[in-house]
Amino acid sequence: MSAAEAPAPENGEPARGPVPPGGLLDVLGVASVVLDTDGRIVLWSPQAEELFGYTAQEALGQYAARLMVHERHIQLVGKLFADVMRTGESWAGGFPIRRKDGSTRLVEFRNMRLLDDQGDVYALGLAADQSTVRRLEQEVALSERMVKQSPIGYAVLDTGLRFVSVNPALEKINGVPAAEHVGRTLREVLPMLDSTSVEAGARRVLETGLPVIDDTLVGRTPADPDADHTWAHSLYRLEDAMGHVLGVAVSVVDITEQHRASVEAEAARRRLAVVADASARIGTTLELERTACELADVAVPELADVAAVDLLDAVVEGRQSTLGPSEAAVIRALAVRPAGGSEAVRAADPPGQIARYAPDRLVTECVRTGEAVLVRQVKDEDLPRIARSPEAAVLLGRAGLHSYLAVPLIARGEVLGALDLKRTRNPAPFDEDDVLLARELAARAAVQIDNARWYQNARNTALTLQRSLLPSHPPVTTALEVASRYQPAGATSEVGGDWFDVIPLEGGKTALVVGDVMGSGISAAATMGRLRTATTTLAALDLDPARLLEHLDKTTSALDHSIATCVYAVHDPHLRQCRIANAGHLPPARVRSGRPPELLDLPTGVPLGVGGVEFSTVTVDFAPGDELVFYTDGLVETRRHSLDERLAFMLSLLDDPARPLEETCDLLLRTLHHPDNHDDVALLIARAQELP
Repeated sequence: MSAAEAPAPENGEPARGPVPPGGLLDVLGVASVVLDTDGRIVLWSPQAEELFGYTAQEALGQYAARLMVHERHIQLVGKLFADVMRTGESWAGGFPIRRKDGSTRLVEFRNMRLLDDQGDVYALGLAADQSTVRRLEQEVALSERMVKQSPIGYAVLDTGLRFVSVNPALEKINGVPAAEHVGRTLREVLPMLDSTSVEAGARRVLETGLPVIDDTLVGRTPADPDADHTWAHSLYRLEDAMGHVLGVAVSVVDITEQHRASVEAEAARRRLAVVADASARIGTTLELERTACELADVAVPELADVAAVDLLDAVVEGRQSTLGPSEAAVIRALAVRPAGGSEAVRAADPPGQIARYAPDRLVTECVRTGEAVLVRQVKDEDLPRIARSPEAAVLLGRAGLHSYLAVPLIARGEVLGALDLKRTRNPAPFDEDDVLLARELAARAAVQIDNARWYQNARNTALTLQRSLLPSHPPVTTALEVASRYQPAGATSEVGGDWFDVIPLEGGKTALVVGDVMGSGISAAATMGRLRTATTTLAALDLDPARLLEHLDKTTSALDHSIATCVYAVHDPHLRQCRIANAGHLPPARVRSGRPPELLDLPTGVPLGVGGVEFSTVTVDFAPGDELVFYTDGLVETRRHSLDERLAFMLSLLDDPARPLEETCDLLLRTLHHPDNHDDVALLIARAQELP
């Protein structure tokens, strides 16, 4: 491209009118000298003055050979000059010259004969410093060789962003011959490529002069029209020595392999991050539903737009389940994420719902075979095999489901259910890397889910046993109004051994019992059942409370290292009194009209099962309208407050002796018992009645 080339408008037509000068001649500093037929100087340019050191006044009229050439070459130069003038053929060569200051310099000469309109003959001599010429020749040769042989694609665009030249490497990258580039824009040469960003960047480079370095472009060219490639391209503004803008230089490097490696490395890093996140977030409790929700939360949005965790209903119930080829899968939904009203979410089974999936459903295939099921590109005919119903299939179609993946939840060799994943917004289909990640998440979560379901089954068994051993409704007596509550432990802990009882006795008397077996689970519940039976049997003997606790202490000592606390009270409506004995339990509270609620001052005693310590019986007044509140430590104990603070708080809630007992029970549980408390609660309130 010429240094003086005019900017080309968008339509490719050459510019009209004057154009900015180029700077190459200024770099060369070409001197021009005109001689007459005698060899005298008749014209002397400023560049000649700079090159030879003589002013025009000093040079004009002088013999050029004596002034410009070293004396040893005067005869040779004279002969060459005569040949040019005689034959009209140009001559070029290099000679050392002697400058006015006495220094010498190698100069490139080019001489030619001139003829004016009068028929007069002259000679034109052009001269330039040889070192400058050689340097420019070397730079041009080096640039040309590097551009042609470089594996990097190079191109020059004019100011209208049309190709001026391309090197062989860019020909290969684009798959278009160099000749078909020239005069055309990038958009015209590569119509499959989105060139908007490149052209916008080139215009900014032309305007500002700031280069664009290693900008990334993804697309396809005729060189490989069936696969995406990634290129790093850089843009630089081209200027001549005078600062005139010539165009834009473009360098292009194919970085497809590096880009793929980077993407794969980032995907691997992301997978590791998701797995690490799953390890921290899944299995924080032994609650089955919560564990399933934690798995779904990890999967969305890192892996899928919609995730569902489904278990075989038989597995949830604690039974093993194997499916034959023609059997349907009875599945219980445990979690769906995200929680929202999108059509894809509404197509999933709501948590807690049990659904029957036909043998041809993909989730049935997943749990039957224990293998992942992948549908990279979901088609309309795939939707009925994914959805639970025709209506759900319509919802999935409207939601834009385009890729589906189900992986089995397998723990200890048993298929528990499936992790169901769908993509509606993420445009990328599930691939093998996603399958590996989903399997890893499912494997980690399945163990936690299995632990949670076995724990839940054991807890349900203990709770069933516990409830079966407690009175469903305390007996109605003529002398007492009674209300009670039993609150099992929070889901993160097992069922304990708390109990209460109301035992009618002869003579209108009533025994009131609240106890707490140390430990948890089925063992604690069984021990509680034994102690309750023993207490009921001993109460029928109308023993003194302290004496009864002594017998219970011996019974407890025989129950394999069991320990329990207990408060046993006998109400006598005729004496309007209660006789109470305590075995290491928290003291009951007494509520009387016109007086502040109080904790009864009882000897604490030692827990049942310790042995060797006597118990004491204390008699307290218990008139009609008075209340006694019996409770276990799960009602008042917390990790953040002292026991004295909690007991004082409980007493403050017992400020209304006229409040219905059922309301008082609810108030105490609602206010005092924390949902995450790891202990059971037994609560028993008795109010003395007037005898008929």
